[in-house]
Amino acid sequence: MSEKKCEREKYLFLSAHLRAKEAKMLTAEKASRLLDAGSFEEAAKQLCECGYEDMSGMSVSEISEALNTRRRVMLKDIANMLPDKEIADIFRIKYDYHNAKVLIKAEAMNSERFDLLSCAGRMSPEKIATAYREENFIFCPDVLAKAMMDAKRVLNRSENPQLADFILDKACYGELTETAKALNSKFIKGYVELLIDCANLKSIVRCLRMGKNADFMRGALIPGGSIYTERIAVLNTPEAIASLFSVTKLKDAAAKGAGAVSGGRMTAFELACDNAVMSYLKGAKLVSYGEAPVVAYLAAFESELTAVRMILTGLKANIAPDTIRERLRDFYA
Repeated sequence: MSEKKCEREKYLFLSAHLRAKEAKMLTAEKASRLLDAGSFEEAAKQLCECGYEDMSGMSVSEISEALNTRRRVMLKDIANMLPDKEIADIFRIKYDYHNAKVLIKAEAMNSERFDLLSCAGRMSPEKIATAYREENFIFCPDVLAKAMMDAKRVLNRSENPQLADFILDKACYGELTETAKALNSKFIKGYVELLIDCANLKSIVRCLRMGKNADFMRGALIPGGSIYTERIAVLNTPEAIASLFSVTKLKDAAAKGAGAVSGGRMTAFELACDNAVMSYLKGAKLVSYGEAPVVAYLAAFESELTAVRMILTGLKANIAPDTIRERLRDFYA
């Protein structure tokens, strides 16, 4: 069997495997039933129908740990079946940078929060913590290593964790962009570009709400999206935001962002951003096999974990079901 035919067979098998798993995914209807279950315990038990372990007796921290483990296992299982292992890195990379941010903030606050480290990255949390502590990044990916060293220097000089975050964010999305280019997938390139557009739209809305100037905005913005960062950095009115993003997939989100700058709800704006990404991912449902269904499933799976965490921890905290329902993003399934 030729290499190309072998790859096609692997993608066909994996796509069929994921389609079968999609049937058990959380839907808007299932989520509504969980919220109407009457109690946290009953909702957690009903969630077992979607393949989750029984979390009815867990604390909030135990729920978080269970969901993080589920993410790690899923990423590992699918990575083992992928012809292009780098596809899984599209989802692993951000957890390396999440861990770097946790370590940066812990140093800034003179505390240790190893409980916040994720095990879903390319590196184990123990290895990345040791590398940061000992300033020995030889086993880290080159871009991550440089970003961590630069962020640590900026933190020591400025004592401002936010500036360190800007460095790590740019490096993270830079790695995502380069990985997407290497995979040579139009769908993955479009997905990463949309993620960057979302990040930049959120940054400009927050910056204008806080009255930040263009120089600060330039530090927060990330290159690689569909709109040049310099065009975004000079925006100074809600109307300008809505106009600039009107030709992108974030048109509706930008309109809500403009409203948020003028005092509207950030929650509705951020929800619209996430829903725009989900709308893009749903395009993979029309693709029979290949990298698009895999990326869409992994992104949808992560979105589902967020929804499950929101529902269970919300019910456990006695938050009204309708309040939780308003905060839920669109579902893939």
